[in-house]
Amino acid sequence: MNIPSNLKYSNDHEWVRVEDSIAVVGITDFAQSQLGDIVFVDIQTENETLAAGEVFGAIEAVKTVSDALMPVSGEIIEVNATLESAPELVNKDPYGEGWMIKIKMSNPEELNDLLDAEKYQEIAQ
Repeated sequence: MNIPSNLKYSNDHEWVRVEDSIAVVGITDFAQSQLGDIVFVDIQTENETLAAGEVFGAIEAVKTVSDALMPVSGEIIEVNATLESAPELVNKDPYGEGWMIKIKMSNPEELNDLLDAEKYQEIAQ
């Protein structure tokens, strides 16, 4: 299982990479493997401001649908439009081309509440 050490992780299996105060968010390799083949990613929250823990979208796999939760609070400033036509990128490259949203964080200190790779490894089993 791939758990990059340069990312932060939520207990709900989202990852966060900070780029110039913008949080890039997706689901982890563990999460996509548990869901199975992803067939649709539904994110209708662009330009909305949501709190950490709120639902920002849904991930539909062949056998289930799962909510995607905000790991940090802020405004969703971009949605990965490529996932509309290629949702399988979440399975193939969850930490790269399979990213889901970009957040302008309203409280960057919330990053301190997230897990590092070592702590995430303990819950991703």
